[in-house]
Amino acid sequence: MSEAVVTLGCRLNLAESEVIRAMVAGAPQRTVVVNSCAVTAEAVRQSRRAVRRLRAAHPDARLLVTGCAATIAPEDFTAMPEVDGVVANTAKLDPAAWQAHPEPMHASLPAPKARHTRAFVPVQTGCDHACTFCIIPAGRGKSVSQPIAEVLGVVEGHLAAGAHEVVLTGVDVTGWGADLPGSPRLGDLVAAILRAFPALPRLRLSSLDGVEIDGLLFELITGEARVMPHVHLSLQAGHDLTLKRMKRRHTRAEAVALSERLRARRPDIAIGADLIAGFPTEDTAMHAANVAIVEDCGIVHGHVFPYSPRPGTPAARMPQVPPPVVRERAAEVRAAVAVARARWLEGQIGRPREVLAERDGTGHSPEFAPYRLPEGTAPGEIVMLTPTRIREGLLE
Repeated sequence: MSEAVVTLGCRLNLAESEVIRAMVAGAPQRTVVVNSCAVTAEAVRQSRRAVRRLRAAHPDARLLVTGCAATIAPEDFTAMPEVDGVVANTAKLDPAAWQAHPEPMHASLPAPKARHTRAFVPVQTGCDHACTFCIIPAGRGKSVSQPIAEVLGVVEGHLAAGAHEVVLTGVDVTGWGADLPGSPRLGDLVAAILRAFPALPRLRLSSLDGVEIDGLLFELITGEARVMPHVHLSLQAGHDLTLKRMKRRHTRAEAVALSERLRARRPDIAIGADLIAGFPTEDTAMHAANVAIVEDCGIVHGHVFPYSPRPGTPAARMPQVPPPVVRERAAEVRAAVAVARARWLEGQIGRPREVLAERDGTGHSPEFAPYRLPEGTAPGEIVMLTPTRIREGLLE
């Protein structure tokens, strides 16, 4: 493990790690960082394992931990002998926390040099909702949006550094703007980016809450070629009673209707979703609905999480599904996604697509279908490919 900053969890963490990497590079003492995640109990365990691996790889460095797991339970990390200190989420983008640059940096400034062909731009952090399973608001606080002018400045920096695709990220991206003067919506931000940078070839959005997709955003997703035809929805469950107990704000019917509307307006759109298996009180009928929503919404990019109780959340106090059953149900939901995804990938064969080349010899189409690139393809290049087969999960 040679990385100075190890990142777990969401794309927002990934984007923030780029800023942290730039700051610790200027620290007077060699510093390595674990940017932790707390979305599940397993994510916390992985964060602790990352600390131990990073210490083994860098025995003489100062090792600091930040991120949601370290913010929610700092004592769990300060008690680890490998850890020299904890930096809370509220301070993670302050250079003083890393003994780095004397001047304050804006929270979403990109690193000086482009590290990825795809640039993750945090436009919002925190969350004002109270889903019963989620501990993240305790780690991130209330929703805070970056003003349009500041987001445009960050995007400009990434484009100047060579990025060909920008991904807007946040804890609750579709909640962007509610705390800003005039309460703009995410559609306004997307429109402003597209106007300001007519040469930007690809704009992608991270996970969206379907009930917060405003009219302008829907029009841009379905009608603007530079907005990628790939929507990842924060569904979480496929049964109305489960959704109610989660305190989600949509119904199953609304989720299915949104997916149908998206595909009707943009037939090539690829739908992704987050789904939780084995939520407390889930019975066999609720689980069957979770499996069935994969087909009903046409989900081809699935993030399936086996439920794990998070201390301090209402769901942790509800009647729990036995862990072996949770794991079995998660496997069944993943299998349903795998079937839908395999069928979708087969449908891409013979269809020419523009693919953005990554640094590891793979790339992604606008629909986020994965490709193996021809040898010699330069990272960051957008190439036209017509796949003839699928091998090891990649089109080629």
